[in-house]
Amino acid sequence: MPPWSPLPSEPRAVRGRPWSTRVVLGATGLALVCPTLVLAAPAGAAPDTAYEVPFPCGQTWTGTTRSSHSPSSRAIDWNRTDDVDDPVVAAAPGVVTTAAPTGTSGYGHYVVIDHGGGESTLYAHLNDVVVVTGQSVDQGAQIGTLGSTGNSTGPHLHFEERQDRSVIEAWFHGAPFVYGSTVDSQNCVDVPLAGNFAGDAPAELAVYRRAGTSEFRIQRPRAKPRVVRLGTSTDDPVVGDWDGDGLTNPGVRTPSTKTFTLKTGAGLATVVLGNATDEPVAGDWDGDGLWEVGVWRAKTAQFRMRAADGTVSTAVLGDADDIPVTGDWDGNGTTDLGVYDQATATFTLRRVDDDGLAWTADVVFGEPGDLPVVGDWDGNLRTDVGVWDPATATFSERRATSPTAARATVQDLRFGRAR
Repeated sequence: MPPWSPLPSEPRAVRGRPWSTRVVLGATGLALVCPTLVLAAPAGAAPDTAYEVPFPCGQTWTGTTRSSHSPSSRAIDWNRTDDVDDPVVAAAPGVVTTAAPTGTSGYGHYVVIDHGGGESTLYAHLNDVVVVTGQSVDQGAQIGTLGSTGNSTGPHLHFEERQDRSVIEAWFHGAPFVYGSTVDSQNCVDVPLAGNFAGDAPAELAVYRRAGTSEFRIQRPRAKPRVVRLGTSTDDPVVGDWDGDGLTNPGVRTPSTKTFTLKTGAGLATVVLGNATDEPVAGDWDGDGLWEVGVWRAKTAQFRMRAADGTVSTAVLGDADDIPVTGDWDGNGTTDLGVYDQATATFTLRRVDDDGLAWTADVVFGEPGDLPVVGDWDGNLRTDVGVWDPATATFSERRATSPTAARATVQDLRFGRAR
């Protein structure tokens, strides 16, 4: 009997007592009318969260405050020249607890991200918000654009680091921030990926390195990584076989324009799909060997899969704070859906049988805070699960006859840049 349980929300679901198998295995602004106040470096202890400047990698910004700054002189107003509508990114990974694109408070349009342990960050006076409440966001991912909404006298980003809702002295890149200073953002992170980039059966490891001109870095045995430049620091990476030649190709999605840019040997192709708040996915939805794009809509926990003719099919799976994954879990040549819960290190994998019934199974793998990455690690034509530890840049590959098999081996490989 296969270790899958029928998905209750699907039409034609089998009635009766549900059953499932859990496979458990640990992966061995500047305010324009107010004077600024320059504060000396704080003497307080560093927060547990490793914050980075809330702007894309390499950008230069000036952060100021003033004695009358509300709600605290510990808050920062960030500015640079011509900064209206510049991207604002997450200072650290976490879960969005407030996303107010039409807020009427003094903060205007603002976002709050919970980083655990009572620590959080707030980003205010945004022109646009590109995340939703409940969504899991990675460090460096875009959450909005700089603006002047709410009680603001001019464009800037109002930023707060908080402990139990109280504003604390700001720290970035492991050091206390000197208020009134100008800094370069070191919010430069790798995003883990995998795919059949070389044409061999086992998947190769890769990372998407966020920078002014971002790049895919693909691991090669006994050679330097292959580098493919594509996208910007605020684009989200996605990979797939866009031309059906059996090779995985890179792609990115730009949240503000909802546009996928897909790279093949013949050049670049673009597809517009979804909302600005959606996250990109990809797969061979119909098993014809040609991959198509899709999106995951956190607000409704819905996958939206685009076919070659532009039609879109949907499926609901998981919760708003999950991270979407896709792969061929059963080896039938058609891409299946899945989600990963970072808090519990649990994959929930969904497949559809020959009768059209949808089944799910849970696989517990990794540690809380790991990022999911999936690939056919052993070349058996079934996608396996895996994780990447941001603190050590270590991929842990779970190898088994199927991703839900109880017996498995684990291979750890370091690739990419630790955070």
